[in-house]
Amino acid sequence: MKVFVTGATGFIGSAVVKELIAAGHQVLGLARSEASGQKLKIAGAEVHYGDLTDTESLIAGAQAADGVIHLGFIHDFSRFAEVCAIDRQAIETMGEALIGADKPFVVTSGTGVVAMDGMLTEDIRPMAVMNNPRLGSEQAVDTLAAKGCRVSVVRLPPSVHGEGDKHGFVPILINLAREKGKAAIVNDGKNVWPAVHRLDAARVFRLALEKTASAGTRYHAVSDQGIEMKTIAGAIAARLNVPLVSLAPDQAGEYFTWFTHFASFNNSTSAKTTQEMLGWQPEYPGLMADLEDDVYFPAE
Repeated sequence: MKVFVTGATGFIGSAVVKELIAAGHQVLGLARSEASGQKLKIAGAEVHYGDLTDTESLIAGAQAADGVIHLGFIHDFSRFAEVCAIDRQAIETMGEALIGADKPFVVTSGTGVVAMDGMLTEDIRPMAVMNNPRLGSEQAVDTLAAKGCRVSVVRLPPSVHGEGDKHGFVPILINLAREKGKAAIVNDGKNVWPAVHRLDAARVFRLALEKTASAGTRYHAVSDQGIEMKTIAGAIAARLNVPLVSLAPDQAGEYFTWFTHFASFNNSTSAKTTQEMLGWQPEYPGLMADLEDDVYFPAE
């Protein structure tokens, strides 16, 4: 099928484009600039110019394709509420254009959108009272599903890792450790992050697109269901040859600043249902293998 992909030149999106083309699909990729368009052409995709705030381009792209994968997101955490609102609007715009068309629409969310103790599973929905701007994206999905849009969600973990990861959560931790001369955990660092390799995540998006499932279905692109933060930070400390320190919650803000919430949240996540529904199994290295290899610390 012909697939309209937003975020098509990003770290994950570029892997999804390759995965789709390798499986025999055509790709129509959203591009904001000539440089992005050239990257898409080199990858073998068709270019559709526009951006996430250009409603006309989003509608045209969705209508020109047989299915849509929405991976685009403005990664500016200094205006997180604003970019989450833009994401919700983009989902609503494309989804409304797809109602009644029986075209698959795969939306990206995060496992961290559901704050809870215990194991997060695909059937769990975020509570409406949660104070998380990202919640709006999943709320938009449920509204569209109720209207007859064939929409599903792929939730990504805090760490989507692999070659080329320059701006994700792991590089943030590494850069902080370099800058501060120490790697830090909050309290005992027993809180966990799930993780997935970008190429394994790309396959989940392709399979979710191809799968006929109930509207509103959630999938978890998760390989490692939970790695303790002290293990992640300890590996970073060892590779940088800096100490690993424990910080009390009231000290963490000085070290982590805006990243404090992410460094301390607990997000154990299962992908059992996703594996069963899609016949998906992770094939690529886990996060700790990438940290211990030269993926994040290339040999000089």
